[in-house]
Amino acid sequence: MSDDREQGPDEQQDDAAQPSSAAARRERRSSRASARQGGERAGGPDSGATRTTESKGRPTPARDGRKGRVSPFRKVWRFLREVVAELRKVIWPTRRALITYTLVVLVFVSILVAFVAGLDVLFAKGVLWLFG
Repeated sequence: MSDDREQGPDEQQDDAAQPSSAAARRERRSSRASARQGGERAGGPDSGATRTTESKGRPTPARDGRKGRVSPFRKVWRFLREVVAELRKVIWPTRRALITYTLVVLVFVSILVAFVAGLDVLFAKGVLWLFG
């Protein structure tokens, strides 16, 4: 997902707590782990060091108070663009591989159909023999 998405006021608060993609989650986890390791080395629990947070002095783009709503058409258009982008990443099979896979599936399905038909005939004969 892109960072420049527009959000409603309710979604802005949730975005800070939840990353928008798997890559963002991985990045967030690694940055937390490195921050913990760095904090433990520099200012462990016994060192008495305190953490300070500095403000930027300006709101970040995602939290600057925009209250515009995203139209459903824009959401659909974005979804379709992302689908096309993902399909471009797919490694498609060659013609030869596709024919091979198709033949394997057809042979396997034929064997299973023959097996089920054989069971059907066996059970039919068994029921006729049993109940006569």
